[in-house]
Amino acid sequence: MHQHRRRDRRPSARRNPRRAGPPASLAGPDLVGADVVIVGYFSAKQKDFAVRMDAAAVGLTARGARVVGRVVQRRGVSDGGARKMTLPYSSRTLLSSGKAREVAALREESGADAVIFLNALTEHQRRVLTEEFGCPAVSLAEAPAPATAPAAAPGDRAG
Repeated sequence: MHQHRRRDRRPSARRNPRRAGPPASLAGPDLVGADVVIVGYFSAKQKDFAVRMDAAAVGLTARGARVVGRVVQRRGVSDGGARKMTLPYSSRTLLSSGKAREVAALREESGADAVIFLNALTEHQRRVLTEEFGCPAVSLAEAPAPATAPAAAPGDRAG
């Protein structure tokens, strides 16, 4: 006789207190004086990936970070086909498993304080990548902007 499939009895993520919400470190690392690794995910159609990586490095340096490594994941260069070139390798990590291990090893070797992705990350991807890399993993858009010069006090006048 065929037995019905039963629901998995493990507690859901909502009830698990360890996964109650994203860690505070996911809010965006303070980049002033921080060592960072830049990661970019590009389809084979994007020929300007080196220029985009360089621009991100310049922008992060202006924010006070020190870029200690760069990793590029290309999609559609070898296998994968044209249909899949704009899709991530993994919905969990955006990258292929081998490339994610490469980023983790580079982060470990360099002692980087954060991994900055040029691409947007979902909350789930940030959580998984932060756990896998052992440091905050955020997108470039979420990285804190450079501090601006403090405004003059109301009593101060340039004159």
